[in-house]
Amino acid sequence: MCKNIILSITFALATGCNGQTKNDLKMKNEMDIRNPLRCDPTEGICAVPDSINQTNIKQQKTEKKVKIIYFTDPICSSCWGIEPQLRKLRLEYGDDIEVDYRMGGLLPDWSYNSGGISKPSDVAHHWDEVSVYYDMPIDGDVWLEDPLDSSFPPSIAFKAAQMQDKEKALLFLRELREMVFLKKKNITKWENISEAAKKTGLDLNSLKTDYEGKARELFNDDLRLSRELGVRGFPTIFFTTSHGDKEIVYGSKPYSVFESAVHKTNPAVKKTTYSKEPEDLFKKYRSLTAKELSEISGKTRNESEQILNQLTEQGKIIKFTTKNGSMWTLKN
Repeated sequence: MCKNIILSITFALATGCNGQTKNDLKMKNEMDIRNPLRCDPTEGICAVPDSINQTNIKQQKTEKKVKIIYFTDPICSSCWGIEPQLRKLRLEYGDDIEVDYRMGGLLPDWSYNSGGISKPSDVAHHWDEVSVYYDMPIDGDVWLEDPLDSSFPPSIAFKAAQMQDKEKALLFLRELREMVFLKKKNITKWENISEAAKKTGLDLNSLKTDYEGKARELFNDDLRLSRELGVRGFPTIFFTTSHGDKEIVYGSKPYSVFESAVHKTNPAVKKTTYSKEPEDLFKKYRSLTAKELSEISGKTRNESEQILNQLTEQGKIIKFTTKNGSMWTLKN
């Protein structure tokens, strides 16, 4: 992902939007290379094959002690794999950190053949494999039943959501990921994007207007910034301060690595205590996987699944099961 990293390619994927507009094509042409998705679960990285020199990050004014710039993509499986770590990080250090989500434009088009991947169906088996590796539910059959053409539409939609409300935008991104990874829904389609928007309380008319206008420019800005900072894969996370301190975490790593990056960047950050009771955690995060509950509660993986199943039997939460694991959601 960075200049000196050589990744073993387990799969590559790239797509293009249906009915591309001139703005879509402009954004695509401004990218230095085709941007194939290369995901290696052992490295925890979905990477792109270009070497770019890193430039300094200009820290924006923030009241938080650490600014985190997170480059991701709605269909990055390695990014889905670090959801447990990021959720715990926000719970423990939310008072001292600010996370700036940036889209990476991972899947432009299918005009390449790399690593044995030349069509959507080639991706299905790989997603099933990484699901087991990350212990996060992913059903690769979406690539067989309703394959995506691009990650551009959901990325632009996320930028539009950010224009409305940053916290709702995070809920929206989570909903999009649950749709594509678990529910086998093609999140390039507006019908699915709008469904996710409604569930997360976004104004649909404003979202549509911004999606077709300003959000495209913001997405293009994210692509440009990723090139300037030398981002070559996802997740890439920069931990920075207003004094110019910087730590970088590439790919899926244990929670201790993310926590260490926060403290190295600014030793003054303080850990916040929070309730680890499952029912209280569901008030913070409406949906949880067993891996997520285990990470943020400190319970073992087996204990976490048993607790979730018990809450399901009590009628407090709903279990959604895929062929590669389950997710539990708080009842409305």
